[in-house]
Amino acid sequence: MTGSGTGVGRETALGLARLGCDVLINYSRSKDEAEATAAEVEALGVRTLAFKADVSRDADCRAMVEAATAAFGRLDVLVNNAGTTSFINHADLDAVGDEDWSRIMDVNLKGPFQMCRAAKAALVGDGGGCIVNVSSVAGIRAMGSSIPYCASKAALNNMTVALARVLAPEIRVNAVAPGFITGRWLKAGLGEAYDYAKGAQEKRAPLGKVCDPSDVAAAILSLITGSDLVTAQVLPVEGGVLIAL
Repeated sequence: MTGSGTGVGRETALGLARLGCDVLINYSRSKDEAEATAAEVEALGVRTLAFKADVSRDADCRAMVEAATAAFGRLDVLVNNAGTTSFINHADLDAVGDEDWSRIMDVNLKGPFQMCRAAKAALVGDGGGCIVNVSSVAGIRAMGSSIPYCASKAALNNMTVALARVLAPEIRVNAVAPGFITGRWLKAGLGEAYDYAKGAQEKRAPLGKVCDPSDVAAAILSLITGSDLVTAQVLPVEGGVLIAL
């Protein structure tokens, strides 16, 4: 799975390991964290591999799939969790640069596409499997860290449906769409506004809480281990914020 050294990726990797799955831990910068997660996964009695790759590069995506199949002998599940953003006020249109658009779309949209393309043959060859893309409610509500981020996740939701159509019946493709997730990613992006934003989301959510990484991991695992007749779905994981008045 991509972007699996920390946060949601780490929790999902550990969840897969508890189910008996061998897991490739992908990272682009967080080497120490990825290796620590790999050690935790291995301690659960399965095989693991920490693998550095940038999902915006097609060659890296193909190399990652090749490494997983070489190490584990097969591929059954792909989780596309790698993501990036820029924290830019939506009203400040002039603050959005070409680099923001390119980097965000390359990682958040082109990356999952390239991973799905690279993994297709292995998934089909091993009897089929499933893909779960990690999207965001930002792609549904058009509210989030920046306009390019929202657009990238909306496009990912659309692509999830398109890929579910073309990869059926051998491969199921779904997505999860988390809301506010606790942890260092939003803490770094929001800075001093983190606690206020978290509290505001908790008050808005009918269930009265925001996501921890483990909540999102549980949703991802449910799409992997649940009904084999679920595909092309985008599952919100946001405490009911989408229905709040």
